[in-house]
Amino acid sequence: MLVFKKNDLEASFAPYACFSKKSRGRAHKEEEAVGRSVYQRDRDRILHSGAFRKLKYKTQVFVYHEGDYYRTRLTHSLEVAQIARSLSRALGLNEDLAEALALAHDFGHTPFGHAGEDALDKLMRPYGGFDHNDQTLRIITHLEQRYAEFDGLNLTWETIEGICKHNGPVPENSSQTIQEIDSLMGLELSLFGSLESQIAALADDVAYNAHDLDDGLRAGLFSFQDLSDVTIIKPIITMLSDRYPGISKGRMIHELSRRTVNLLVTDLLTETHSRLLRIKPSSSQDVRAANIPMVCFSGPLQEQIEELKCFLFQSMYRHYKVNRMASKAQRIIKGLFELFMSEPNCLPVEWQNNHQTNSNLMQARRVSDYIAGMTDRYALLEYDRLFDYKAKV
Repeated sequence: MLVFKKNDLEASFAPYACFSKKSRGRAHKEEEAVGRSVYQRDRDRILHSGAFRKLKYKTQVFVYHEGDYYRTRLTHSLEVAQIARSLSRALGLNEDLAEALALAHDFGHTPFGHAGEDALDKLMRPYGGFDHNDQTLRIITHLEQRYAEFDGLNLTWETIEGICKHNGPVPENSSQTIQEIDSLMGLELSLFGSLESQIAALADDVAYNAHDLDDGLRAGLFSFQDLSDVTIIKPIITMLSDRYPGISKGRMIHELSRRTVNLLVTDLLTETHSRLLRIKPSSSQDVRAANIPMVCFSGPLQEQIEELKCFLFQSMYRHYKVNRMASKAQRIIKGLFELFMSEPNCLPVEWQNNHQTNSNLMQARRVSDYIAGMTDRYALLEYDRLFDYKAKV
């Protein structure tokens, strides 16, 4: 007979952490797993999902074929998960829940990154628009169809809440997707998310700010000299140049990236600890009901982060090389969408409407779901199959 060691990790958690035994459960009741907490099970379902595997070939900034070294949605999500776990451990929070939220946070991204999302949102505006956070919720509650007893992944209330509140409390005029989930699960949309959800959201900011520096420098989109006027970066470059004269470019880039992460994480922990001491929450519900977010950067550093974001926007996200690929991406998304809307019988059989009732809204959402689920590679192949008469169907 197998004897499973009792998991006592949660005994060391802070009182304001999320405890698995206090979870509000799942929409579809299930017998819980032996030897795993409910949040570990959520994390495992996310890792084994089709949506997670497809992140490998989805753009972060550079399309997959532009280089093997650049980050993809998958590597970005793994980096966010590592930062979220480290932050959670330092604050006595539930690492498994934070990791689950970090791993799933980009499920809803289209192929070709934000260029693809902008194109799909424009095409979907007559039908309610498109938002990648909303699409993530559609995936985890409906589009992942793997289990015999339910659609989606049937994640816990706390995981769905955290994904829903990735950007904080949800406004009243939320999407139909959020309204439907809220009516089923009661997500307390006007409140903040748990500390674990706030950690996952800020870990995302830490990862993409620091690691986009890394990718941008390696791609030659900007130089160390260009960064010398960015307040948060200048002292790091000066220190590295003084301490390591003659250091190679590759080592310099890595040192800059990791020290930027450390700077952001240290400030985040300091400011969050200060807020916890000041507000003194005694439960995760106290965290949700607070009138300010508990997890935050300090005011001065937040200003410097905004300056860095402006630099990256102008020097990287709007670089002409990136713009060229974005222009191609938008034409591909537009071409696919318009063809599938006018000729729905060109969709794969499993994506065609097999019911007698139909509407333009239903058709548009079905096409949007299909395109949003594509990887960069698959979208390029699908476009060729449909528009290049020489391509194999």
